[in-house]
Amino acid sequence: MKYVSVSSINRRISDPAGFVGIVEENYAAYVEDAALEVIGRGAPIVLISGPSGSGKTTTAMRIADSIAAKGHKAEVLSMDNYFHPIERFSDDTIPRDADGNVDLESPLRMDIQLFSEHLLKLAAGETIDMPLFDFPTQKRKGTMEMRRDEDEYMIIEGIHALNPMVTGEADKYCTCMYIALRTRIRLSDGSMIHPDLIRLMRRLCRDGKFRKREPEDVFRMFESVSRGEELYIRPYKHRSHYDIDTFMAYEASLYKPVIEQKLIDHRASLERFPEYEMIMRALAQLDPIDERFVPDNSLAREFVGGSSFDY
Repeated sequence: MKYVSVSSINRRISDPAGFVGIVEENYAAYVEDAALEVIGRGAPIVLISGPSGSGKTTTAMRIADSIAAKGHKAEVLSMDNYFHPIERFSDDTIPRDADGNVDLESPLRMDIQLFSEHLLKLAAGETIDMPLFDFPTQKRKGTMEMRRDEDEYMIIEGIHALNPMVTGEADKYCTCMYIALRTRIRLSDGSMIHPDLIRLMRRLCRDGKFRKREPEDVFRMFESVSRGEELYIRPYKHRSHYDIDTFMAYEASLYKPVIEQKLIDHRASLERFPEYEMIMRALAQLDPIDERFVPDNSLAREFVGGSSFDY
């Protein structure tokens, strides 16, 4: 089990630029190895899966940049565009979880037939009209013509990218990758902050800033997200040819000034969630780090903003 202690993080924060620089270099090494894996395997399609909040989008774009720096073309597509428009479902057909709520994590929310067809066409270098999905309205807002050039790698990221219900036997002609947090934070009493809680911190930052969600909504949704991961995502990580641990040793310190006070303000409504107390204990023990030390292309920027990538 990999972990980093709070005391080590706080000690290294005394040199914030140096600390961030070393962490970013380690992540860049993962990206570089992933790009070499893609080129070495030579498969035209790259499928990137991982739980929500694992940093799939930034990692996919960084891999594409690394591939391009080696003289190859690469483009990133999001599987989210293949969600079914909400009007396609009736009360009887929309996937629901055990509590009767709409199952937002279910692969049945995807247009599997269309995605499978487009996956084969992209691999063959044929033109597709990729749908464009609008999350606020849960509808499609047109299409975009796409075609993979002969020497181009198409990187497709999404939570169901390794699920055979969605991608079938694509691992036979694709390079498959699994992106997740694997490292824990050890608190002063020896207890560990699980990677899932770090992903929850990421979602609290991102969803609060970019999706205007209150902390209660993020915690509540995380229950469903976690259930979906166990059912639809993690069982298929063995199909991966290459794994990346996207944990950034400084990131919880970066999130502290973004979310801590709001979590304190909402304590009365959040104490019922078992994750809340552990997150608050971690934030209380960590020293903050200013985001000005974080580069624009950092994975952490996916959650706090200021990224050089267009998500």
